[in-house]
This record gives sequence, C-alpha cells and structure tokens, in this order.
Amino acid sequence: MINKKSIWFLTLFSLILVLSVYYITMPSELLISTNGNYTEEEPTTSVTESTVLVALRLEAEEELLKEMENLQLILNGDGTIEEKNKAFDKMKELNMNKGEQEKLENKIKEVYNLESFVKIRNGQIEVVVKKEENDSTLANNIMRTIQELYEEEKYITVKFVK
Repeated sequence: MINKKSIWFLTLFSLILVLSVYYITMPSELLISTNGNYTEEEPTTSVTESTVLVALRLEAEEELLKEMENLQLILNGDGTIEEKNKAFDKMKELNMNKGEQEKLENKIKEVYNLESFVKIRNGQIEVVVKKEENDSTLANNIMRTIQELYEEEKYITVKFVK
C-alpha cells in the first residue's frame, strides 16, 4: 500500500527529473542573454576600499574567535588554576583590545572623517585608512591623535589603501 509520504516523494522526484532533463536538453542559445550585450569576455570584479576593510575585519574577527575558542577550552578543561588564570587574563586582554580598536576607529572617523581598520597586537597599533593617495602629514596627524589617548609611548603604523 502506498502512503502519502511515498506519493510526495515520487511526485517531487519526478518533477526534479523532468526539470533536469529539460535543462540538459535545452539549446545553449536560450541560456545566453539575448539582449545583444553578451560578450565573450569574463566578467570582472573590482575590489572597493570598503571591501578591503571588511576583509581585514573578517580576518581579524576569525582570528579572535579561534583564539577565544582555544582559551575557552583551557578554561573548561582540566588544566591547573594557573593555566586557567592565564587563559582568563588573555581573554580579558583580547576583549579590551577589541574595545580599544573600535574606539580608535571611531576617533579616526570623528576627527578625520575617514573609514579605517585598527588592529592592536602585542602593544603595537596598526591602522589601515581608506584614502586614495598616501599622505604623510595625515599619517603623522593620525599617529599623534592615537598617541594622545595613551600615557606610554606606542608603536603606531598607518597604511593607506585605495
């Protein structure tokens, strides 16, 4: 006896099979756009400035998540109290760095009206700014603006991307 599930399965499978055969046997002229703008060249994609900054942010976010997962494993594992304390301190430092990075990006946006990406690693601050041309005066001003937020001297680099 055939039940409802079997009927639905056979119906959907038949529909997929018919559409697949139709697609395979369809003349290739129908697949090509008929608006006359078709060229044999491959489509080109351009990388915009914001795309570069987004890619940097995603890469940094993935790196942060991996490190946080590793530290979380240490905290949940059978490590010593000292290892767990170090892992907790490292997690706290990573969270503070993330907050500092966002604060610096907002400061650059507020003062210079520029999109930027900031990464703090081992006490060094790397800034990537979205701007057409390199401007050493602007780079110096950005470094001074960032340095004013800290009491101790920081190693700051500024890079421009188009």
